[in-house]
Amino acid sequence: MSNMAADWYLIDEVEQLDSPALVFYQERITANIEKLKQHIPAINRLRPHVKTHKTVEITQQLLAAGITKFKCATIAEAEMLGLCKAPDVLLAYQPVGPKIDRFIQLIKTYPDTVFSCLIDNESSLKEIAHAATVSGVVIPVFLDLNVGMNRTGILPDEHALALYETAAAEKGVEILGLHAYDGHIHDADYALREKQAAVILASIDKLTRQLVRKGMAEPVIIAGGTPTFPIYAKLDSIECSPGTFVLWDKGYQDAFAEQDYLTAALVITRVISLTSATKITVDLGHKAVAAENLLKKRVHFLNAPTAEAVSQSEEHLVLELGSGHGFRIGDILYGLPVHICPTVALYGSANIINNHKLTEGWKIISRERKINI
Repeated sequence: MSNMAADWYLIDEVEQLDSPALVFYQERITANIEKLKQHIPAINRLRPHVKTHKTVEITQQLLAAGITKFKCATIAEAEMLGLCKAPDVLLAYQPVGPKIDRFIQLIKTYPDTVFSCLIDNESSLKEIAHAATVSGVVIPVFLDLNVGMNRTGILPDEHALALYETAAAEKGVEILGLHAYDGHIHDADYALREKQAAVILASIDKLTRQLVRKGMAEPVIIAGGTPTFPIYAKLDSIECSPGTFVLWDKGYQDAFAEQDYLTAALVITRVISLTSATKITVDLGHKAVAAENLLKKRVHFLNAPTAEAVSQSEEHLVLELGSGHGFRIGDILYGLPVHICPTVALYGSANIINNHKLTEGWKIISRERKINI
């Protein structure tokens, strides 16, 4: 085995792995967690999102690193955090229908964890508050602001101010602060991201000043994901919620050069057919790598960097390699996903690699819609 840095991904006895397979590289995950901590002045301002890895084991590593606050998007992810006794968990979602009762069940089942959720309208606020009162609990909530994502949230204007005041007076809930997710900001140009974030920060600051003038406590502010993390990390008033950092991917590696995380998750695939003199087919279909991007922007092969996707179906990916590529039936390709979060969700477990060796398997426990609750 070569010791070249380019060969970090090679796995001893890789032939034992059936394909397609998801693999996590433990030493690179450890390095990424340390890098995250170095990139923010105070660890108590970190609230990483668990949607990327969805595992108990990585959650435990984050807890061991001193991180106590987390963000998640599903009841299953919240329950995974409860199982790990994470102290502070924000469900970055507004529960509706049966989710409200499930959320209250979580609060009662996992008393070591303080669970909070989002609200963006008075109807949901009233429904959540009523269910909490009936159940004898008080639910911490954050006002979800629409700062440009245009999917959920209330615009940070006088209506947001009024809803915050209503929530502050409501029994069954305790409003803690503001949540602003800016996933629409993903320009490669860091200066452009700074400029866009400044507009968001100004609107949050204005709303914050209005709340304080009305005699309310200074709101906790949770803002951003990975693209704006370096911007918000500099500001003492903001809790930051990167998620992709822990595994990283080709998309963010290419787009955000200022963030030096290591790619720590790959998909392993095999050549199953020599399609033509210049093409091969591998067993990496839609079900094995996130397919929401354009065909040519779904996966990059570390040991076949010039391979270009020609077509993909549920179980197959056809690659153009040119003549004389040298690949044979059964050969392994190491694929770096462009978007790792939905790729992880396609697998029931991840194979763990440590120092080139396959050591164990971790269940992707919260890919399920339901664990117990």
